[in-house]
Amino acid sequence: MTSKWERIKDNDGFAAEDVRREQEWRKRRKLEKQKKQAELLHKESYSSFDVRSFILNQSGQLHSCDSIDSYEVLNKIEEGSYGIVYRARDKRNKNIIALKKVKLEKDYVEGFPITSLREIQSLKLVQHDNIVKLLDVVTGRSGKDVYLVMEFMEHDLATLLKDMPEDFLQSEVKTLMLQLLAAVATLHHHWFVHRDLKPSNLLMNNTGEIKIADFGLARSLGEPKPQLTRLVVTLWYRAPELLLGAPSYGKEIDMWSVGCIFAELLTRSPLFNGRSELDQLSKIFNFLGYPTHESWPQFFLLPHASQVKQPSVKSQHSQLRSAFPFLTAAGHDLLSRLLTLNPAHRITAEEALQHPYFTEAPRPKDPRFFPTFPSKAKGEHRKEWNRRSDEEYTHTQRPPN
Repeated sequence: MTSKWERIKDNDGFAAEDVRREQEWRKRRKLEKQKKQAELLHKESYSSFDVRSFILNQSGQLHSCDSIDSYEVLNKIEEGSYGIVYRARDKRNKNIIALKKVKLEKDYVEGFPITSLREIQSLKLVQHDNIVKLLDVVTGRSGKDVYLVMEFMEHDLATLLKDMPEDFLQSEVKTLMLQLLAAVATLHHHWFVHRDLKPSNLLMNNTGEIKIADFGLARSLGEPKPQLTRLVVTLWYRAPELLLGAPSYGKEIDMWSVGCIFAELLTRSPLFNGRSELDQLSKIFNFLGYPTHESWPQFFLLPHASQVKQPSVKSQHSQLRSAFPFLTAAGHDLLSRLLTLNPAHRITAEEALQHPYFTEAPRPKDPRFFPTFPSKAKGEHRKEWNRRSDEEYTHTQRPPN
């Protein structure tokens, strides 16, 4: 008696059927994986509700006008994944503002992007001088388009760092860092985490003020820490615990990003510019040293720790001092505490604000004495750049009381 396999071994149709079934199985697995990811993201998002009522409620609090007709669009600034930003003028008071047109897609809750809902909620609940202000939420002429009206800032820090003819002075770096830390401390005090701090999300005006923007990934936290998606923060500013697949995380991921921004303010170049998550981890560990059981015991329990290819001779010494030889001992200490691998040992924003680095010479520069820069958002071209050195500024400062 022949077996089933002997009877069909010469059947070409069986081979084709086998391939088809395998392809269907792979397709089902892919759909299941996408569904699980969507469910995880949905747990982080708001429950389904009447978005129009929500917007109208927010608009009422924001002294809303009814339509975009109250604003005159001057020029387009940029287009991103979730919206288009314009420079515009308020016809009522002639003030220059920024208009962010929300991109509406069918697969969002009630047709409205979760990222924009997060941004509206975050900016209404957490207000600070160094967080961009949401002035209004208005609709287009058809009633279908939605615009966020925000204060206008001349620059984003990423573009500015790229185009500046010279590095920021130490006194200017301190001023920018104090503003950034003050805003992050306020966010964390209200139990919010930004989850996408980077130079392009820091806006700057011509009076030396910076403001955190783009709160599309912002999320409120609680205790115990909820399970959140780790697909947050731009790769170059992503904390190692996220890269290693930590199932939960907290405010510490913002502080790592602040450390990366601090380093970039000093050199105008990204500190860790990995091409992939593994490459990013490799650059971090090669620069800061590999974790040990003493420095970060939880590292070896993280899901992706086994994927990290460790050299036969592991460096446990940081290269911060050699990479930033001009930084004082206090500056090195602050940077190393921001870029601590173990999130449990990473410095908080409140602690960083009290760090001795900000009280030693040169003192932080008054923002009013910052140099001005041509604004790409306004279509301005590069002009001659002139400013005083830290030494000249120090001599003109009024002595402390």
